[in-house]
Amino acid sequence: MTLKRPLPSMNVPANLEISRSLMTPFHNSVAQEFSAVNTLIVKRLNSNVDLVESIGHHIIDAGGKRLRPLLVILSAMANGYRGDQHISAAAVIEFIHTATLLHDDVVDVSTLRRGRLTANSQWGNASSVLVGDFLYSRAFQMLVEIGDLSIMRIVADASNLISEGEVQQLSNAGNPDITQTVYNDVIYKKTAVLYEAAARIGAVIANQDSNAMANFGRHLGMAFQITDDVMDYHGNVGNIGKNIGADLSEGKMTLPLIYARDRGKVEDVELIRNAIKGRQKEQFLPVRALIEASGGLDFATQIAREAVVSASRAIADLPNNAYTEALLALAEYSVSRVK
Repeated sequence: MTLKRPLPSMNVPANLEISRSLMTPFHNSVAQEFSAVNTLIVKRLNSNVDLVESIGHHIIDAGGKRLRPLLVILSAMANGYRGDQHISAAAVIEFIHTATLLHDDVVDVSTLRRGRLTANSQWGNASSVLVGDFLYSRAFQMLVEIGDLSIMRIVADASNLISEGEVQQLSNAGNPDITQTVYNDVIYKKTAVLYEAAARIGAVIANQDSNAMANFGRHLGMAFQITDDVMDYHGNVGNIGKNIGADLSEGKMTLPLIYARDRGKVEDVELIRNAIKGRQKEQFLPVRALIEASGGLDFATQIAREAVVSASRAIADLPNNAYTEALLALAEYSVSRVK
């Protein structure tokens, strides 16, 4: 897939509070709005409790491209919105996402996030969970300030599904019999639903039909998660910012592994089953070799690319402008991360 025309360049003013390391072609068209979101996030992290601010800033300042709040901005502006309500809504989405990261790292016993030690590694599980709760509650305080019941409903429904997906994934851990259908259901809930919500909110703020943007966000989120699962067997700490082989050590049956299991010899299937049941990270290399030999990485990458095509088709009727082109660039980026 190629863009219809190159994205316009933008010289970012020095006074914008935005890290250049975050900037990409799909940020350029909304650089000022994105900076405003970053400023608001920092402002609304305020707390009288030092530990809340320390942990909050630790994960917020850790980097990342803040794609979910970016999606709110791009969705709103691609649909013709020119107010400022999308700034607050974008910050809400980032707080929800950050809260889930804090909780996920505790559940997954993770030690690295975006190339840095996780909050739970430094401050402990209890502190991380409670600060995650603080961020959730701050997000809902901001939703009340926005005062749009439809946006509240979108965020509340998405938050509920995220929690359900995380519980579902936890209950599936160590189960080598997970099907692709179950896998798709889990990654929709735990990842794609927040992309879907972010994209839908942008259209709602612009008073436009939100179904096309919701479809775009859902397919985009699926592409991102499937690509992340490929990178867990194919990437390195430098380009994914977390420990390689984490999925195997947590007993997660992701798409590349499901594909290899369903096409492997009896002894290969047994190796996979035992590795998942026992959460045997020491079996990472032989398991990865089986996945590569089966074509599992290529298959999963192709599924992710098909999701990108579906995302692009979802917004085909939107006006051709810098914001829709940035959305297409974002979709392409979701799968281009695999090297």
